[in-house]
Amino acid sequence: MLPHLFSPVRLGELALSNRIVMAPMTRNRADADGVPGELMTLHYAQRADAGLIVAEGAWPSAAGQAYCRQPGIATAAQIAGWRRVTDAVHARGGCIVLQIMHAGRIGSRHIKGDKVETVSASAIQAAGEIYTDAAGMQPFDMPRALSTEEVRAVVEEHRQAALNAREAGFDGVELHCTSGYLPMQFMCSGTNHRSDEYGGSVENRVRFAFECLQAMAEAIGPGRVGLRFNPGNTFNDTSDGDSAATHAELARQAATLGLAYAHVMKATVPGIDAFALAREAFGERLILNDGFDGASAEAAVARGLGLAVSFARHFIANPDLVSRLRDGRILAGFDRRTLYTAGAAGYTDYPRAEGAIA
Repeated sequence: MLPHLFSPVRLGELALSNRIVMAPMTRNRADADGVPGELMTLHYAQRADAGLIVAEGAWPSAAGQAYCRQPGIATAAQIAGWRRVTDAVHARGGCIVLQIMHAGRIGSRHIKGDKVETVSASAIQAAGEIYTDAAGMQPFDMPRALSTEEVRAVVEEHRQAALNAREAGFDGVELHCTSGYLPMQFMCSGTNHRSDEYGGSVENRVRFAFECLQAMAEAIGPGRVGLRFNPGNTFNDTSDGDSAATHAELARQAATLGLAYAHVMKATVPGIDAFALAREAFGERLILNDGFDGASAEAAVARGLGLAVSFARHFIANPDLVSRLRDGRILAGFDRRTLYTAGAAGYTDYPRAEGAIA
């Protein structure tokens, strides 16, 4: 039995029937125009008994797209596609929010098209390559630095994305502020060489992320907005002189907005206790993430480390993860070869514990 994990909880305006959260996972199953279809609808509906689903990162504008077949939340067709997803989740009693993800310099013209610019905090190209359906592996594009006015315009894109998400039926939104995407490109000293109000001091470098959160909260209410962050993260070629201090400043500023929750990932570098850092600013309003199983999640909630725990990899191959945890069943493993491929294989065809497809 996992009594704490299976007790209801409220995060701002979000009422969760249990404390098992499905973490956002890019799976590349939208169509070429970023529109969710039947596969995505089934995938999320299969997992609707989670206390909360955080749907995968969706781009707020064409410039924010990172990956092939990544969904957006910018067009009427995308809003309509997501509405089918949220209707299916709500029909099964679920609660679902959308992660808003602007990739900044992480992307390629072979994905977005030649007419869409790649932009970032500064004109610094990320080391590494990205897969494209059109041309295979390609280096990340060289970004153009956003002007001060353009930064403010991107903040407004996040406001509109929150409104679009609500129109699509989502119960709220989460700002993706990790993994080397645009908010983190502003936050990190290694990728932000600006001299305006969005660069220089740590207070200025976290300004973009804070203003995005503020705009989203003003648009749909702070009790429907969450923040995802990960002190110490260096994914997608990001580096910072003092990641703990930078994230502590972000958390301090964000906590003044009265957000529904902070979704914090365990730090993988020595010397940073990400959960303690987040608790200092947000108190108990935390969703904890990274490496949990049922027993460790129950222990974390029982100890008051956070109000809920999110699972990523376990939700891939276990559409019935909630019932498997409740019944003490063995969890299935997933096939890495189908994580980002098109089609149903490795996405909607994992069986329930009883042997029937969900």
